[in-house]
Amino acid sequence: MHADRRAALAGLPVRTVVPALRRALGGRGVAVLAAPPGTGKTTYVPLALAGLLDDAEGPERPGRIVVLEPRRLAARAAARRMAWLLGEKVGERVGVTVRGERRPGSAVEVMTTGVLLQWLRNDPELDGVGTVILDECHERHLDADTALAFLLDVRATLRPDLRIVAASATADTGPWAELLGREDEAPAPVVEAEAVLHPVDAVWAPPERPVRPPHGMRVDPALLAHVAATVRRALAERDGDVLCFLPGVGEIARVAGMLGGVAADVLQVHGQAPAAVQDAVLAPPDGRRRVVLATSVAESSLTVPGVRIVVDAGLAREPRTDHARGLGALTTVRVSRAAADQRAGRAGREAPGAVYRCWTRAEHDRLAARPRPEIELADLTAFALHAASWGDPSASGLALLDPPPGAAMAAARATLAALGATDDDGRVTDRGERLAGLGVHPRLARALLDGASAVGARTAAQVVALLSEPPPPGASDDLTAVWRRLRREGPPADAHAARWRDEFRRLERAVPATNARGAGDDASAGLVVALAFPERVARRRGGGYLMASGTGAETADGSALAGARAEWLAVAVADRPAGAASARVRQAVVIDEDVARRAAAPLLHTGEEVVWRDGDVVARRVERLGAIELAARPLRDPGAGAVRGALLDGLRAEGSALLRWTEAAGALRERLAFLHRELGEPWPAMDDAALVEHAGTWIDASGARRRSDLTKIDVVSALRSLLPWECAARLDEFAPERVEVPSGSRVRVDYAGEHPVLAVKLQELFGWDATPRIAGGRVPLVVHLLSPAGRPAAVTSDLASFWRDGYRAVRAELRGRYPRHPWPDDPTQATATRRANPRR
Repeated sequence: MHADRRAALAGLPVRTVVPALRRALGGRGVAVLAAPPGTGKTTYVPLALAGLLDDAEGPERPGRIVVLEPRRLAARAAARRMAWLLGEKVGERVGVTVRGERRPGSAVEVMTTGVLLQWLRNDPELDGVGTVILDECHERHLDADTALAFLLDVRATLRPDLRIVAASATADTGPWAELLGREDEAPAPVVEAEAVLHPVDAVWAPPERPVRPPHGMRVDPALLAHVAATVRRALAERDGDVLCFLPGVGEIARVAGMLGGVAADVLQVHGQAPAAVQDAVLAPPDGRRRVVLATSVAESSLTVPGVRIVVDAGLAREPRTDHARGLGALTTVRVSRAAADQRAGRAGREAPGAVYRCWTRAEHDRLAARPRPEIELADLTAFALHAASWGDPSASGLALLDPPPGAAMAAARATLAALGATDDDGRVTDRGERLAGLGVHPRLARALLDGASAVGARTAAQVVALLSEPPPPGASDDLTAVWRRLRREGPPADAHAARWRDEFRRLERAVPATNARGAGDDASAGLVVALAFPERVARRRGGGYLMASGTGAETADGSALAGARAEWLAVAVADRPAGAASARVRQAVVIDEDVARRAAAPLLHTGEEVVWRDGDVVARRVERLGAIELAARPLRDPGAGAVRGALLDGLRAEGSALLRWTEAAGALRERLAFLHRELGEPWPAMDDAALVEHAGTWIDASGARRRSDLTKIDVVSALRSLLPWECAARLDEFAPERVEVPSGSRVRVDYAGEHPVLAVKLQELFGWDATPRIAGGRVPLVVHLLSPAGRPAAVTSDLASFWRDGYRAVRAELRGRYPRHPWPDDPTQATATRRANPRR
């Protein structure tokens, strides 16, 4: 073995724990390997278990070693590194299989978890495989969680000899040990390797001025400028290469543009980076300093040699799914403390280093402890199809660390049913098996199968391949224009074009050839897009669009689509920012109504619509594509039930003011409201919501068909019909409309306020020594004592106390003003009167 390879192997700390790992696998067949980044768990352990290293024991049992990586970039890098350690090329004893690329190895094969899920569909026994190593399981990718659940199921039912290793870069091994050991009801063995970590200085480097927090995909340009300035500062203050973490491809490109003129090579590494760039990043430094701008892919999956400095923007991207609207997007979030520690550790892999964190120590302490698992955040349609194809549609029997959220799983299963992938019981259909076997999202698989018969296999494959990956930075929002550009180019001009060509050729081979031909680029691409996302077919509405799902949508300023002023769009990519009223169209195709009707045919329906609109009942026969109205004509004789429902909706929307409230009706409502407030049931509530509950009976009785008919309802009779017979009989007793006072007058009681009020001239109450009470004696009337002229003189709810303590002051004030009225010394013994004394 070459000296530099021998030296590379000798320096890997994981070498010392391989014997313990062998013993664990020999005893239980499962194990958890905890080894920090850079210790050799990804490269040394598979080679050692396969018996390919001079200093390692031979394999304990036959069978290939399969290493699962969460990303294509990491899978290719791991395979290249292992092949280099053996002095070979990839495809000899070490192979790699990712979507669009297969170079099998005779002893070790590295693949993405998505590839393994496809393999398990066709060969659940994993013939020829002895050990599966699930690398970077701590990242909690959904495919990785699913793959481990299926592998544990295979081991429990078909292959008890299959050995499984869950390899994590963190020390949080307890949950994994419990999961892998659940069959034996005892935690799986945990083997821990300690890295020789050099000290890493933490430099807190927040921006001088506050920056706006991330919102959706948006990152404040001021923060990116600060990150670029921090990279320049770090290059001046420290030796070694810089690894700078940024949330996405767009931010990497912008920061790279700000680093012009630095005395270092600036490399951009992410999932869409060309293979040559990936190789350059992973190669040993050649003496010239490097600045590597990377996404989270470099946290633990890749070891970048020569790095002594980490600059961390503190941001990451997570999926978010609006299950009700079928919209998904990535959103920018603050990293967790665990992720920040992973990133910082990259600076101390080979020598002492430093991490420049673009936030404060106080902000760091408030970060979440660890990232959320993808199963809690993502669209679960593909997961639900995997589970149904595996024979567990609800996923309730799968060995998962976290169960899928109920609402997200229900939305996913509804989507599968709409695609014809599952039957009424959730079991996978033959069509569902075909969709699952295509290796793309079920929606795209449906578009490929059904689109091939309509526009041809090649066209459908090209459009689906375009939809299967995020658009490159700066791509037009007109998907057809992007497609035309890719078709015009000869040899792939960039990594995105190369991946597109590889993928569409793979998809074209996966479906039968057809003689169908599209009617033009827009019509063909639009049909395929709409087959994938029928609920995103959109029609112009005002200055924007309405999608069939009912969600409003808008194109961006300067959009190529906006200039077309298209009546219809098939929306390929859209997201709905937090707090936004409408979705943003990221990519779409201009289509016409015929394409919309054809692609979204399951959403097409015609029916009678009787609704409350613009202040009255509107009855129509309407043809709709989901929420989009295509055509309507008046409905002459709508059903009584539908009309009743519309009128009730009107009452809910506009309130009881739609009824005709006479003085008597208003007074009765106030009396009943008082009794409900004071005595409760069975006295009925009188608020608008309560009245609407009973209004259906009144509408039926009156034969009301439109707004004007509501004013003909006899509200007094309607309110009395709400009273049980025992309440109706005692209404006047408990809440009398009028009260007879000592003068003989029958005075109306006012129930409009919080307390019932009896307003009466003072002289008419002579002889009363106590305040009258109502509601079965529970509530005293509030007496407003009026002057002979009818003006307020005093208020009391305790008449006896007023005669005793307050009457003299009122008498002194009023007797001179009204000398012709009686003002006796003792009003309780005087005769009440409505008249003044006769003139002398």
